[in-house]
Amino acid sequence: MTGTTLAPVLVLGADGGIGRGVVQAVLARRRPVVAVAGQAGALADLQARAPRGLLTVVAGAVSNDREGAALAERLRALDRPLGGMVACLCGHAGPGRLLDQPADALRRRLDEDLLPHLAAARQLLPLLSERGHNRTYVLIGGPGDERPWAGYGHRSVGAAALRMMARVLHDEARRQDVRVHLLSVSRPVCIDPRQARQHPDWPSARAVGQRALALIDRDCRSSPLPAVVQFAEPALDAASPLEDLTSSPLEVVTSTPPAAGALVASGPGTDAASRADVDVEPGPRGTSFKSRPTDGSVTPGAPAPSTPTTDLDARASRLLTEGCQQAARRLLRGLLPTCASPSLPDKDLPS
Repeated sequence: MTGTTLAPVLVLGADGGIGRGVVQAVLARRRPVVAVAGQAGALADLQARAPRGLLTVVAGAVSNDREGAALAERLRALDRPLGGMVACLCGHAGPGRLLDQPADALRRRLDEDLLPHLAAARQLLPLLSERGHNRTYVLIGGPGDERPWAGYGHRSVGAAALRMMARVLHDEARRQDVRVHLLSVSRPVCIDPRQARQHPDWPSARAVGQRALALIDRDCRSSPLPAVVQFAEPALDAASPLEDLTSSPLEVVTSTPPAAGALVASGPGTDAASRADVDVEPGPRGTSFKSRPTDGSVTPGAPAPSTPTTDLDARASRLLTEGCQQAARRLLRGLLPTCASPSLPDKDLPS
């Protein structure tokens, strides 16, 4: 299928910086968009900039269940199938320590960053299940969802709560035959060219939209993805066609921590396709981390990996590992008879 024969992508929060980038990324592929926003002026601006016939604008909000239900009725009235949904819902908060601000500041942060996602999921997941051709619902997450983002304590708490909500929705939405994923962006996002020049390692809002679209267009017959998918900046030349963007790889967040020394600081221009799938920790502003390529090459400017220098060293390392494993097995044989049966590991269920 090509062009307008594809079902439209619904974008919530299309008037925000990331929401506009998602709309641009989808329209760049000549894909129709249903843009939802609460500001009429922002919707009119999006409409004026969009190619004719590709953008449908709907006024609405999802700050609570009542608004979410009203939006769902407006979308049903369009009587159009949906090719997936992207939720770009986030409030505005400045920096500050958690201990320096009253409890109401955290309550406000959750009201703006977390609860709208719940209201949207409650009211719109059934709509996607009814009318969706490709039933994928993508939430956009930001820095601080795994580890605190220095100076942004309230936002870190909200991001961590959203990450857990995505995991719960990922499990519960399977009953409605809908795939829910959180696209976790561990760095701030550039929404204008000035930010891009000052912070070249920050991803653009349009790049985030491209990754979200890649999740939506992913073949449902392929191996299932976990609830949380780590954003991976596409490494493409400026002249590369936009049609190739959705075929680039996605980094998957797993519950297994990376091996010691597996992460190195990196700058712009590093090939994203050469990364291993690792859980990337959010760092301070302007800092990103990538794993070493699996082919043994080293990121330019990064320290050389620690590897055995001789066959004897490699053999000694293997023997040491095997000895530790044998000792652990002997210890467990003595402990297990007196212990209760262990529970199954906590892990993501297949989507």
